[in-house]
Amino acid sequence: MSLSKENKRSRIHKRIRKRIKGTAERPRLVVYRSNKDIYCQLIDDLNGITLASASSKDDSVKGGNKAERAVEVGKMIADKAKRAEIETVVFDRGGYLYHGRVKSLAEGARENGLNF
Repeated sequence: MSLSKENKRSRIHKRIRKRIKGTAERPRLVVYRSNKDIYCQLIDDLNGITLASASSKDDSVKGGNKAERAVEVGKMIADKAKRAEIETVVFDRGGYLYHGRVKSLAEGARENGLNF
């Protein structure tokens, strides 16, 4: 019996989440990718709260293809992290392969000074 794409991704994400935890000093940068948009959040797992979030649905993200919008979202989350005095994060790719839009988001965040 073969698994659907969603089930495979869910299994990979669970395997990743076993190893990584976000704290207030070093939150988890989690990525969700839909067919149209990309979303990310900084999460403190110890307290169970979201510290910051960004998505390609925001008004400040304009034009370009999906990969270019992902870079903008990465830069936006890095700016929000700086305002919250967060320097380093743990990157949670959410079960997605590290290429394409996920990689673009990570590179955009690194360009604006976020360390992971």
